[in-house]
This record gives sequence, structure tokens and C-alpha cells, in this order.
Amino acid sequence: MSILEQIDKLQRRGLIVEDVGMAYNYLSNISYYRLRAYTYPFQNNIDELADHVFVRRDIHFMDIIDLYCFDRRLRNIMFNAIEKIEIAVRAKIVQVYSESTNDSHWFLNQELYKDKMVKGKDGMEVEAYEYLMRDIASEIKRSNEDFIKHYLLKYDNPKMPPAWMTLEVLSLGTLSRMYDLLKKSKEKSKIAHDFGLPNDVILVNWLHSIAILRNCCAHHGRIWNRRFVTNVMLPYNTKYSFVDKSIIKHIRSNKFFAVLCCTKYLVDVISPGNDMKKNLLSIMDDSGSLLDLKDMGFPKDWRDLSIWK
Repeated sequence: MSILEQIDKLQRRGLIVEDVGMAYNYLSNISYYRLRAYTYPFQNNIDELADHVFVRRDIHFMDIIDLYCFDRRLRNIMFNAIEKIEIAVRAKIVQVYSESTNDSHWFLNQELYKDKMVKGKDGMEVEAYEYLMRDIASEIKRSNEDFIKHYLLKYDNPKMPPAWMTLEVLSLGTLSRMYDLLKKSKEKSKIAHDFGLPNDVILVNWLHSIAILRNCCAHHGRIWNRRFVTNVMLPYNTKYSFVDKSIIKHIRSNKFFAVLCCTKYLVDVISPGNDMKKNLLSIMDDSGSLLDLKDMGFPKDWRDLSIWK
């Protein structure tokens, strides 16, 4: 379909388009398919004969754009917050294990890791340690950092750079897998405790969930109204203010609000006095008429929760 045909189709389905020229410009730069993720929840997608008509007949094209722009601004806020977490987790893991082992290349020591098997990218079972090392080597090879290039030019033993270089170029996903695969130890527990969490199991779950959110943000994926593939653990015995125990069981653990609270908690520990809450409230106040926070798992009185006061 041409863009004008796309606009005509939206109008026939019941979307109000007051300025065709403006709609043409938006669809030229966003694409009909991407924008459909924001119209879909308001359409009849069950009855095939209904042809995806809008259930509500009062929705304007610019209402959809407002929702799209809210989601884009939300991704920017979350991406900036996750950057703080990613950097801090790297620093903690490197410092704690380097000091404890007195070994610049401690992460190569297989004795530090659990003995387990995982499915590789080809679907075949492979030793988790070998799979992790393969991914680490791949991320080092892809890196354009000067300090990595310098090490590889000057040294050939060990083949990988020391921990404080190697972990610096790992993705958050690989970093979270590394922390997960490390055996239970006083070092692993210390890292979780330094972030105010009761145990490493919680931190593993949070890092995995936050890494998935980070990938959504990095690839411009939709956060609004998304169901995530992981269920976030919501502990009631954190060191600092978190979600009140009485409401934890009412929070949907696979929706955005759950991972938002975990992100906010860690950012507050890492960077007290941060502006994450202020920035979040700012975009909510200018989000248009279609935004319903329930779609993202926000409970009714979420602003009264300890972590958001």
C-alpha cells in the first residue's frame, strides 16, 4: 500500500485523521507496521469479519502518536538508568573477584563456575563454561576499544585481556550470565549485599530481567503494554525502601512496572539523588489521552509505595 492508502485504511477502520498531510509525514518516517503496535490494543482483533476496526470511535491519529512518543521517551529514561546499573555491576564484579583471587584473569578459572550444561545457539547441549568463554571471546574480538587492541597486539598469553578490560566490553546479557554461572561464594553474596539485596539469586533475576529491557530499549522496541518473557522476583527484605510487602503479591511480575521498580531500586543505591523519578513523572504528565498505566502493570496507588515516595 502507498502511504495515502495506509491512511485511508486507518480511516475506514475508524481512526480519526484530521490532518492527512501530518499523518503522511509521520507514516513516512515511522512506518505503518511499527505504529500498528500502538493501534492494535484499541482494535477488534478477534472477529475476522470486523477487519480490525477501532473499538473506540473517538481515537485520533495524534493520540496514537502521543502514545508512541511517550514510549520513545520512556525508553530513553530507562536506557540511561540501565547504563548506571551496567557500569556499577561491572565495577563490583571486577573489584571483588580480583581482590579475592589476587588474579588478573580470574574469570578464566573454570573452578569458579558451576558445572552445568546449557543449550547452545545450534540447540545442542554444551558445557555452560565453554559457551560463556566462547561468547566472551567473541565480544572481545568485536570490540573497537583501543585498550583491547593494545593488549592483543602486545600480549599473547593469556589470550584474553585482564578482567578489568574484558568485562568492560561485555554486554549486560553476557555479564548477567557470568554472574549467574559463578558458584555460590562469599564474593558473589557480597556483590548482591552491596546492592542492598538479600541474596545473589535476586540479583541474578534482576540482571537478567533488566538486560531484556535494555535490549528492548537499544533496538527501539515497544515497552508500553509489553509482557516480558521473565518474571521479576520482588523481595520484601531488601536493605533499602522497595515495594511494600502488602502489595507485592498484587504486582504482575512480567509487566513493565515490576522491572521498573527493580531498576529504580538499583539506581537509587548507585546514584542517590538521581532524577529518574522526576523524569518519569514529567513524561507521564504529557503523555496524551490514551495512556493507561494499568497496561504496564502499575497498581492504582503506585506513587504511595515506599520506593516512589
